[in-house]
Amino acid sequence: MTSGSDETRPPTVPEGIPMLDDAARLPEADPPELLIITGMSGAGRSRTAAALEDLDWYVVDNLPPRMLAALARMMTPTGGGVHRLAAVVDVRSGEFFAELVAVLDELRLQGTDYRIVFLDATDETLVRRYESVRRPHPLQGDGRLLDGITAERRLLTHLRRRADVLIDTTDLSVHDLARKVREVVAGESARPLRLSVVSFGFKYGLPLDADHVVDVRFLTNPYWVTELRHLTGQDAAVREYVLGQDGASAFADRYVDAIAPVLDGYINELKPFVTIAVGCTGGKHRSVAMAEAISARLRERGQSVRTLHRDLGRE
Repeated sequence: MTSGSDETRPPTVPEGIPMLDDAARLPEADPPELLIITGMSGAGRSRTAAALEDLDWYVVDNLPPRMLAALARMMTPTGGGVHRLAAVVDVRSGEFFAELVAVLDELRLQGTDYRIVFLDATDETLVRRYESVRRPHPLQGDGRLLDGITAERRLLTHLRRRADVLIDTTDLSVHDLARKVREVVAGESARPLRLSVVSFGFKYGLPLDADHVVDVRFLTNPYWVTELRHLTGQDAAVREYVLGQDGASAFADRYVDAIAPVLDGYINELKPFVTIAVGCTGGKHRSVAMAEAISARLRERGQSVRTLHRDLGRE
């Protein structure tokens, strides 16, 4: 028999596991995020919404305020539901917009956390933007464009004071605004590029989505080698034949060196998808081997690369 003090402890490890489970603290799931995108018409709400969509936010545009509560209930901390939701709410909703402040107060009382992002710009800038697209202001009516801007600014005064994030887009380009949204609103820096390296045959035409085209027809064609004709650039024998030629490996190295600053520029300009097309005559031997070689070198530099062979198997 064990002593009384021993009886307080689990007699075996398996029986003690539930005690350990009870003591362990599970990591807390990240709370859902709700953004209310609003502000002056012409100040960049649509561009802000597009930037958030690029960051995988669920975006609803021109939402009647009374629908916010129902939309917020869709959100879930984990799983396949909506985790990050952005709702664009503005004066386009007409008489329903007057309900926004009351709806926001109701959301707070219900425990729903949110942030208000307010887009603004000078009257001069807003007038210039509206004149460039030749569209009337939603509150202009039969008056001047400036009358609509003045009425909207008066209507949004209280909401502007409540904003958690205020972005003045007067001097921002569309790219500058997207960067601002990524950094300030979404808390993310520029995303890495998603590179696709595609081999192809010139006789079948250029890939329509190619950003860069690499012509490797300067290399000797393995097609004319009987033992290699039936193989492809994915086979070791063909790969060694192609990349073993004078200058072939150096070409791959120097091409990747040359394109590196271009890829950095794409990141700065918020271009997330880039396609490099590598072509030979039929898209079976040289282009396939070189596409694999270029992809490998890009991956060594930390790039995310997908390698595709468009015309492999067409012959």
